[in-house]
Amino acid sequence: MPGIRPVFYVSDGTGITAETIGHSLLTQFTQTRFVTDRYSFVDSIERATEVAAKIRTAGEHHGVRPIVVNSCVDGAVSAALADSGALMLDVFAPFIEPLERELGETRERRIGQAHGLVNFDTYHRRINAMNFALTHDDGAATDYAGADVILVAVSRAGKTPTCVYLALHYGIRAANYPLTEEDLEHDRLPQRLRTYRNKLFGLTIDPVRLQQIRQERRPNSRYAQFETCRREVAAAEMMFRGEGIPTLSTTHTSIEEIASKVLTTLGIHREMF
Repeated sequence: MPGIRPVFYVSDGTGITAETIGHSLLTQFTQTRFVTDRYSFVDSIERATEVAAKIRTAGEHHGVRPIVVNSCVDGAVSAALADSGALMLDVFAPFIEPLERELGETRERRIGQAHGLVNFDTYHRRINAMNFALTHDDGAATDYAGADVILVAVSRAGKTPTCVYLALHYGIRAANYPLTEEDLEHDRLPQRLRTYRNKLFGLTIDPVRLQQIRQERRPNSRYAQFETCRREVAAAEMMFRGEGIPTLSTTHTSIEEIASKVLTTLGIHREMF
């Protein structure tokens, strides 16, 4: 039975940076079970002292030293957090000194500085992309002229979350098309998709996993039966192969990995926000 280690993502902002980096680090260690929590907007010594007490209590409860992934820029705040007795991992520390040497410039320790990097043009592009993804979700709208990418797959294979991620993180106008039983009766792409062949990317999934997902959504329905899932996935994969559509299985692939593969395969270059 793997041991349990409490991990805290602490930030003077939203905590997204600390959590993203921390999660990437923790996935490298498979013999320990991590329980995680996030404390955002820890921007004063008083707040840090309060959070440190909670971290210390968690360590005492589990009988192990907690881990803190910290992105607070104020040294006094970080020192107050360190009073928790936790292992402190500063996500900026390994990079600041080399950058200061390279740039010949000392960093400015200002809370929320990253928010000053927001470019309003890219921000509006991201919002517009999100609206596009919602409007073109699950075949709701099929005018794909403005799409950067169109994800094609059977129902519940991961189209919607991938489109949302592409929109929010890259400003990509992503639509998705659900293959229906009628579509799958033929080996060819549905007529409405053929004009946009160069924008298409197919998603597939293991039928066993698909059956589990559908069972949660519509228990004991024909839609959730294993044979239905197996038949639909097999027909979709045959269509993708016959039409030469690039394809990726979502069974054991994260949303981030799916999005990266889609962009790379289709040659779409967009800065991450």
